[in-house]
Amino acid sequence: MTHLASILAATTPPRPTIDWAGFSPFIALLGGSLIVLMAGLLRGRAVREQVVPFLAIVAFAAAFGLGVWQWGDPVDLFVAKGSQGSMRLDELSIMVLWIVCVAGIATVLLSWRALAPREASHGEYYAMLLISAAGMVVLAAAQNLVTVFLGLELLSVPLYVLCATEMRRERSLESGLKYLIVGSLGSAVFLYGLAFIYGAAGDTDFRGIAAAVNGDIAHDGLLLTGIALTIVGLGFKSSVAPFHQWTPDVYEGAPTPITAFMAVATKAAAFGVALRLLDVALIDAHRDWGPALAALATVTIVVGNVGAIGQSSLKRLLAWSSVAQAGYLLAGVIVASSTGIKATLFYLAVYCIMNLAAFATIIARERETGLGDDISAVAGTGVTRPLLAWPLTIAMLSLAGMPATAGFIGKFTLIEATADGGYTWLGIVIVIGSMISLVYYLRVVAAVWMRPAVTPAAEVVAADGTPRLAGADPAAEAVHWEVVLVAVLAGAATLVLGIIPSPLLNLAADAGRSLGLL
Repeated sequence: MTHLASILAATTPPRPTIDWAGFSPFIALLGGSLIVLMAGLLRGRAVREQVVPFLAIVAFAAAFGLGVWQWGDPVDLFVAKGSQGSMRLDELSIMVLWIVCVAGIATVLLSWRALAPREASHGEYYAMLLISAAGMVVLAAAQNLVTVFLGLELLSVPLYVLCATEMRRERSLESGLKYLIVGSLGSAVFLYGLAFIYGAAGDTDFRGIAAAVNGDIAHDGLLLTGIALTIVGLGFKSSVAPFHQWTPDVYEGAPTPITAFMAVATKAAAFGVALRLLDVALIDAHRDWGPALAALATVTIVVGNVGAIGQSSLKRLLAWSSVAQAGYLLAGVIVASSTGIKATLFYLAVYCIMNLAAFATIIARERETGLGDDISAVAGTGVTRPLLAWPLTIAMLSLAGMPATAGFIGKFTLIEATADGGYTWLGIVIVIGSMISLVYYLRVVAAVWMRPAVTPAAEVVAADGTPRLAGADPAAEAVHWEVVLVAVLAGAATLVLGIIPSPLLNLAADAGRSLGLL
């Protein structure tokens, strides 16, 4: 028995050292998902419709606050003997955590009286939202190939379900199925790429991969194949052309609060892991993947902006816009510098608030008019709903990169990073893409302020004898305060960060410096 015990002791892997303080934001999200799920099983309509979403907001807020607590104190998590730690909580991962938590809180507010939580059951809906958010933060904090794939799947699987939570609507079910098929393909390609990188480097830790790439394998065919497949897999998740085909259909079919969450949080997670993987682990292969990624960014900017021009659905328009924005964000990854990381993270943060302002307005008009997400639903809101018209206008102008908005500062920092990094021509492409985008962004602004409000021909009579628009949500005759709150706060933040961007720029600069290999 003593001999057997000694053999087992020799073959048992060492127990990893866990920094529980650093892991606390993940505990808040995953623990919150369990609490929300259990609370959703309680009887009582008030508990399901009021307490459960409130608990989800508390979980997101707790994770955000714990990130504030850990700022400036980077730490490796789950450190085993001879390993650098499978995850790292530093300024980069904390900034992604904050973006995801802000998007999560806004999504809970936008979903508070929506149809999807009622059909999917409130506990399951908000629990999946928290689990997906936890996966996004794991992905951004990962510094091991195994952890990267774990975070990707933890992010993706709940989103497949959330897209199909309006179970009585065919488009929602179709959206979930399409996202499942395309997402599974993207995950398989991504995993295949990670396997090639491991085969070439002989290590799963980013530090070990960086050391191997710095040696003799920087231009090895096996490594380059792995990098190519990994970029394709990330391209599926971040809507990079030509791997973007799923985006318009899924964005349009999914419940609009989930579309808003996917548009900002998924992109933050995908670019967070791209920064850590490409600009740290694979930095010495930059001369090989940099030009290829620059060409991909150019194609993405052109395809996204041209595809958005003919759209009448606001959700499809923002989906194509998301493709173009992914091309802009790639510029910060390509230059592989702390300036590029600062520009990318700053733009991710402002992209979050710009989109939340736009989607909150779309949700309000969907509930008011019964016209869905068609551009006619926002026509005339400058006169009838100015409190909603201004956030949408600011969001459209900021996405186009107009001065005095956060989007202008974000694009300016990206162009500056490309010029400093030797990709001046890519900065010119960003400017041209922004000029093209004025065609469809200003069309929305014109509809808001210059077109008369469109009234559907059909009208129905409610039980109390009052007429209302056919297809409109009876509970939304007065716009829900939480939706207006998200729109107004996000619109105001977009303006404030366009005028006073320095606090957020400083945080993004700290995150850029946190990757010490640059």
